[in-house]
Amino acid sequence: MREIKTISSREVYRNRWTRVHEDVIERANGERGIYGVVDKDPACIIIPLERTAEGEFLTLVEQYRFTVGARFMELPQGGWETADAEPEEMARGELREETGLTAERMTLLATLRIGYGVLNQKQYVYLAEGLTQGEREPDAEESDLEVRRVSVAQFEAMLLDGRSSMAARRRRGACTGCGGSGEPRVQSR
Repeated sequence: MREIKTISSREVYRNRWTRVHEDVIERANGERGIYGVVDKDPACIIIPLERTAEGEFLTLVEQYRFTVGARFMELPQGGWETADAEPEEMARGELREETGLTAERMTLLATLRIGYGVLNQKQYVYLAEGLTQGEREPDAEESDLEVRRVSVAQFEAMLLDGRSSMAARRRRGACTGCGGSGEPRVQSR
């Protein structure tokens, strides 16, 4: 049973990356309202994991994010502005463009819908292993992008102190399933 019925829909904005439509809706209780929905083509998030004798490392990218007015370190991610992009091919392409890395193995870990209260977009999360360094192929929008190699422990600290855009502000001890420490752990396979 559909809890919200669309009465009408109109596109109010479009560019190469984003489409926004406003829908007049009717809730199950009969009340009407509006929804603003941002449609974006699928994208991917890549976790480039390198295992060495010295430990486990991740390759991150740092760039300025206009929407939040700050630079953050984050996992490589992006999309190809097309609805029918093959997810693994897109993930491999974004990894190469942003970091210069190619991966021997790509494992699909999850398909997420981030910000689904307003955003209609699938995000495919891939683990990239067996990494080989090559030349970066950045897009014009990635001209300020810097590549950083950090240990898994450093990445965990970045998640907790806000240096990563993937950080979630939380109070100590609020993590369930953290082995009693209250601190989340990035688990590798």
